[in-house]
Amino acid sequence: MSPSDTEPVLVAVRLVVAVVSLALLVFGLRAVILRRLPRGRLSFGHLSAGQRAQPVRIGGGVALVAAGLLVQQVASLVALPFAIKLCLFGVALVLFVTAVGWFALRQD
Repeated sequence: MSPSDTEPVLVAVRLVVAVVSLALLVFGLRAVILRRLPRGRLSFGHLSAGQRAQPVRIGGGVALVAAGLLVQQVASLVALPFAIKLCLFGVALVLFVTAVGWFALRQD
């Protein structure tokens, strides 16, 4: 396989990651705004009492990570100058660090 053969596959994977991160962003923002996590339709495990009591902490962390991933994927999919791509990569890193800080410091 030559590098040109794998390019459509990489673009497709990036599009899937962008769509999933957009869905996670909506999920996280919904949890923060409504202050409750949606009940799972399929229960693979039960949340502990501590996890059920922290929808803002969990939702905010998920939303920040998803926003960082979305910014990173959009920067790689759209044709932009190198300087703007570098700035967007920096924004994605700041969002990831903010998500870690949010999850570590938030006490709901």
